[in-house]
Amino acid sequence: MARARRAAGVLLTLVLVAAVVAGVWLAVDRGVRPFLTPEECVAEVDGERVTVSVEQAENAALIAAVAESRGLPARAVTIALATAYQESKIINIAHGDRDSLGLFQQRPSMGWGSEEEVMDPVYSINAFYDALVKVHGYRDMEVTVAAQKVQRSAFPDAYADHEADARVLASALRGHSRAAFHCTIDGNPETASADLKPNGLTERADVVREELVSVFGPQSLGGFEPRGVSSGHMKGSAHYSGRAVDIFFRPVNDENKRRGWAMAHYLVAMADRLGIATVIFDDRIWHSGRRSGDGWRDYRVPRTSRGDRQILEHRDHVHVDVHA
Repeated sequence: MARARRAAGVLLTLVLVAAVVAGVWLAVDRGVRPFLTPEECVAEVDGERVTVSVEQAENAALIAAVAESRGLPARAVTIALATAYQESKIINIAHGDRDSLGLFQQRPSMGWGSEEEVMDPVYSINAFYDALVKVHGYRDMEVTVAAQKVQRSAFPDAYADHEADARVLASALRGHSRAAFHCTIDGNPETASADLKPNGLTERADVVREELVSVFGPQSLGGFEPRGVSSGHMKGSAHYSGRAVDIFFRPVNDENKRRGWAMAHYLVAMADRLGIATVIFDDRIWHSGRRSGDGWRDYRVPRTSRGDRQILEHRDHVHVDVHA
């Protein structure tokens, strides 16, 4: 009797395992992200792959964006990221050695600012760069040497441990490597107001617009207008509901491609927080939600579309739209 019960138990376990495996296979086959897949972000450059959490990605993207707005080289971003890796794991932590705080573990008692200021990522990133640009020849220094001249750490060689990962992230987030950064996120934010603000954008879309201008500085923006737009876009476009913004990078050349990819990657990094649904640039598209893990895919212009191919393929502008 006991042997029969054990056999029945083993059989039930096998049936349950088979059902789970079949369910996961079916989800993958239908394009649904398996429930065990973590939310994360990936940068891949020249065969080197770096994986970070969504929170780390948001902070890393902000570090790169502030450097972009200041006109600093990718080298500065590599140094800053290697430092943040070592000091806080690129997390804006509210604790540390003695009174150290934030991304770079800056100490208010050592003149880095008030506790509130160093816990503000934008402030702390700018404070780091303010100190870095005063280091003569930092662009030609080893990363760990440049970082140490800013940080005065008790472990000056530790920054070198993170240099390789920092280089990959910096190359992707500054747009030097195209379509090289993406995030896997659920993409299911709470429903937001569909009412249009005076500029013709929904509240969620306007937050995106405000953030881009705040972080990157003045931009060439389009795709919205007071009382909304009613023509000029593809059928079903999010522009018609005030949920989309275009950021233009003209003329189409290598430098503007780099700038566009820096913007596109930033938007993907912030997609979870800002409720971003889609980013399109340079004939590539990224979706949040179940397709986000696919990364950047080829963008297919509908066959019925007529007009300038550079515009239709989003070669000259980054398109971003938000969830309803």
